Amino acid sequence: MCGIVGYIGYRSAIDVLLNGLTKLEYRGYDSSGIALHNGKHIDTYKAVGKLSNLKDIINPIKSELDKSTVGIGHIRWATHGAPTTINAHPHTCNCGKLVLVHNGIIENYQELKEKLEKEGCVFKSQTDTETVAHLIAKEYGKLHNLTEAVRVATEKIEGAYALCVMHQDEPDTIVATKRNAPLVVGIGENEFVVASDVPAIIDYTNKAMYLEDNQIVTLTKNSMKLIDKDNHELKGKIEVLPWEPVALSKMGYKHFMMKEIHEQPSIIRNLLSGKITGLNEPLNLSEVKLDKDAVKDLNRIQIVACGTSLHAAMVAKYIIEDFCNIAVDVEPSSEYIYRKTVTDKNTLVIGVSQSGETADTITAVRQSKEKGSHILIITNRPDSTMARYADSLISVCAGIEVSVAATKSYMAQLVAFYLLAIYIAEIKNSADKELLKRLKKELIVLPEKAEEILSQETPIKKIAHKYANSKNFIYIARGINFPTALEGALKLKEISYINATGYTAGELKHGPIAMLDETLPVLSIMMKGKVYDKILSNSEEAKARNAKMIALTNVTDDNLKDLFDDIITIPETDEYLSPILAIIPLQLIAYYIAEFLGKDVDQPRNLAKSVTVE
Repeated sequence: MCGIVGYIGYRSAIDVLLNGLTKLEYRGYDSSGIALHNGKHIDTYKAVGKLSNLKDIINPIKSELDKSTVGIGHIRWATHGAPTTINAHPHTCNCGKLVLVHNGIIENYQELKEKLEKEGCVFKSQTDTETVAHLIAKEYGKLHNLTEAVRVATEKIEGAYALCVMHQDEPDTIVATKRNAPLVVGIGENEFVVASDVPAIIDYTNKAMYLEDNQIVTLTKNSMKLIDKDNHELKGKIEVLPWEPVALSKMGYKHFMMKEIHEQPSIIRNLLSGKITGLNEPLNLSEVKLDKDAVKDLNRIQIVACGTSLHAAMVAKYIIEDFCNIAVDVEPSSEYIYRKTVTDKNTLVIGVSQSGETADTITAVRQSKEKGSHILIITNRPDSTMARYADSLISVCAGIEVSVAATKSYMAQLVAFYLLAIYIAEIKNSADKELLKRLKKELIVLPEKAEEILSQETPIKKIAHKYANSKNFIYIARGINFPTALEGALKLKEISYINATGYTAGELKHGPIAMLDETLPVLSIMMKGKVYDKILSNSEEAKARNAKMIALTNVTDDNLKDLFDDIITIPETDEYLSPILAIIPLQLIAYYIAEFLGKDVDQPRNLAKSVTVE
């Protein structure tokens, strides 16, 4: 979840490092630091809190630092040890000659630490990372070669890591390596940028090499050498990155989150392009590599995901079971990986992750693949670790999502699941043909309906401001929109820190109804369809307990005005497709409440965009 940047070349390293760390802020962090090699020795600077605090330390002396063209930087999300200056990266060995930054968790650090302390190492921090610094330094003392010291030391490490290492005695060298954590090398003209993610390098080059596990790269200003853990030289695969720097611009919006909410209609269009070739023609989903007989033989689907992706998966359960008559299990990856993995060749396992680097989901996918299941990955990052496990890969192509709170990636995942469900249903001939035809027709016009919602933000903003000072918030729904209630509540608590909870409306009277009073808003998601009357009845129960009632509906009914204090109306669509439109007003409510309260919308406290540790 941390962000790593390393630079070696001809530019001022401090500029590249600070720019790169700024581009990685979305990953989440609580402290930051950089180390610069000036040709004679290494200087380290650290700060707690926002990256601006580090810049405040550096700015008065920046002119002195501009001559350094080699350095490493880091933003840390605390795992081992509190967010303090001492625990911030970079970390050094006792002599201060070796310095490194690390993303991941060293699982055997306690055992290594005890051994190193007996050998005379003195630890300053409470981090697992410092163990690695001492370990590599010990090996360097024997080998006097940084690459070899990193190679030998990492053989003793258990866990996940991405490392970027410098040594005072090798002023023109950076060594980087990884295992179960992302790391990419940007390749320029007489310069290299090492980073946790593409945004940190895209300003300098569009050529990159993604490191594989246990590979070690040694960089100088004009050379790159790649080896494996057994010291065999490798030829890395250099790719041209699809990203452009403009993807990281707010394009006039106050926050990335609002920009990304407004990108959703275009994302729906992009995903549908080439998939629906005609209402009477089979849906084209060539990304799915299962042959038709294998699709027909599927008797079970397992979907593993975390957070917002888990809510998209829950919607998928409703539509796949209804359209395809296949049992679907949806489970948080963090739970799935600690149970017996019960899958086989007739089980389709779907891993869902915006970043494709979610550690728990990667582990779940790997375990299922070992059991012989076909692995289908739905991700926004086809260049990710998870994508490399895919037998089938649906890239949702939503572009880089900078705001920590996922919006457009959730929308893209939803649409991908609808396409998958229709695709399987047509092969299995398991759903009414007129229903599938109707859904295809409605999918085509959904972008215009999404744009209609976004063109009428003012009433939603007024409602958001009206309830912005609420301490608690409840979202209720039934059926296919229960996950929508969960996702709406998650968005609100993520960025406003209001205690928001989603419930199936039928469960309200089985406990949560005790919370209701005149201070508690209840937002009812009431879409036209088979559960409309039921949710209306549940809303009456909440109103009878004096709750403040808000309706999100696609039904025009004057009687609702007597029941609800506020009503948000969206365009009508088929009940099956309603989660796609219903989530947009909930994203806007969360945004406007957080903005009104003065919260950091794009970088909420304690959260990280890519959860790369279990």
